[in-house]
Amino acid sequence: MDTLNALVALANFVLVPSIAYGSQLALGALGVTLIYGILRFSNFAHGDTMAFGAMATIIVTWWLQSLGISFGPLPTALLALPAGALATALLVLATDRLVYRFYRRKRAQPVILVIVSMGVMFVMNGLVRFIIGVDDQRFADGARFIISARDFKEMTGLREGLAIKSTALLTVVVAIIVVAVLFWFLNRTRTGKSMRAFSDNEDLALLSGIDPERVVRITWIIVACLATVAGVLYGLDKSFKPFTYFQLLLPIFASAIVGGLGNPIGAIAGGFVIAFSEITITYAFKKTALYLFPVWEVEGLIQLLSTEYKFAVSFAILVVVLLFRPTGLFRGKAL
Repeated sequence: MDTLNALVALANFVLVPSIAYGSQLALGALGVTLIYGILRFSNFAHGDTMAFGAMATIIVTWWLQSLGISFGPLPTALLALPAGALATALLVLATDRLVYRFYRRKRAQPVILVIVSMGVMFVMNGLVRFIIGVDDQRFADGARFIISARDFKEMTGLREGLAIKSTALLTVVVAIIVVAVLFWFLNRTRTGKSMRAFSDNEDLALLSGIDPERVVRITWIIVACLATVAGVLYGLDKSFKPFTYFQLLLPIFASAIVGGLGNPIGAIAGGFVIAFSEITITYAFKKTALYLFPVWEVEGLIQLLSTEYKFAVSFAILVVVLLFRPTGLFRGKAL
């Protein structure tokens, strides 16, 4: 019985949160890897693009709620998501036209575009904070739990309860749908194949009649949709605070690089590697140890690192991968 309690505790505090967080990081890393694979630079503004998409969705959500419109047990934000994605797509397309296209036509070095994206990042960050403020914004409604800890205890008779938030399950389901649609688009549609061809060999793609500006526009639209979905899911699962998305940039880039920058499958795998690593290393194993070894006199939390060092885990993994396998687990730069 104590072994079951220990497993439930691990599932409650490690497994379920890691799967939800890994899904969010995977969606964010997919946006980063698409930009790198097609436009040939690392977009440091991606975290704040997620913040803008989430902010636009929140504003539309509040408007729908003021009209008395809801989505039943599901968050109203799902109804507002298309509007948030549209606003984000318009923003990134305008940014590309006003900023990135100038450097792309001059065939500027990737490091120049990285520096430019950092400038765009600060502008977006300021824009989001100016519009919605700097405080936490909670916009989740609908059913809060699929199963609560109390209900689980009553059902199983265990001392430890398992709570599964509806937003965690929603995150996984939406992420699976989005990833499936993206891979179908890249592999089955003519436009997706032209994007892959442009990524593999830009000069040969141009000779084949592929319009590079069209590929760029579609790439930005897809990235805007991915960023909005990832930002909204993260905000529903935790809460929305603009500066949090700036901090998410490190684990998102770590996910993309660990999996293989430019490789969509690697981005997904890297997201889960980073998520499980961050949560497992910062989890306090004292409760689990007491269930498994009740006769032990456990002192302290049995925690490898405090939760304040969560992002340090991402950074450490990133450094190790760059030192020993720079191309990532799945060898990057391949759509």
